[in-house]
Amino acid sequence: MITKKTKRRGRPREFDIDQGLAIAKHLFHQRGFDGVGVAELSQLMGITAPSLYSAFGSKCELFEQVLEKYVEEESEWMVSILQAENSIEAAVANLFKCASEVYTADATQLGCLVLDGARNCTDSKACELTSKFRQATWQMLCDRISKEYSQKASMLASYVLTILMGLSAAARDGLAKSELQSIGEIAAAGFSAHTAKLSSGL
Repeated sequence: MITKKTKRRGRPREFDIDQGLAIAKHLFHQRGFDGVGVAELSQLMGITAPSLYSAFGSKCELFEQVLEKYVEEESEWMVSILQAENSIEAAVANLFKCASEVYTADATQLGCLVLDGARNCTDSKACELTSKFRQATWQMLCDRISKEYSQKASMLASYVLTILMGLSAAARDGLAKSELQSIGEIAAAGFSAHTAKLSSGL
């Protein structure tokens, strides 16, 4: 990755890559991949379109760097919950609660960029990128769940990820935090009820 203020042919000498990524991250999160154009991105970054391509590559390559930045900056809450909670049932309940808060914290950037940044997107490469990052999230969930329910870890991880995707989509569509939290509580209760059956051998 190009470092901050590194010289590169075709763009201003003092162009700040980190600032450019922050601008792109905000726009992609707010509108999704299809809703952001190269002309607007370059204008807000204060560079020309050719300079943007020189600095970041294609629009998809910029989107990939934005997703990496987003995961690095915004996923700490999920990692902390999965590492800290004593039981997976408590962790899942806390995940849904915190997701409802995180996904509605900023009215200009609702939902999760990884889960919704390419929703209804027409660009197959952008869809592949978000799919790759969703898969990484699923794997993290699966690894944690497998410590307690190894035989059903894959299915349970898919369940949790599906609920998170639903919460993200609903947040972007304007559902209030309180309603999202109520839905999360119901989903967490369903998760706990199923794991209770697994524990009892049913």
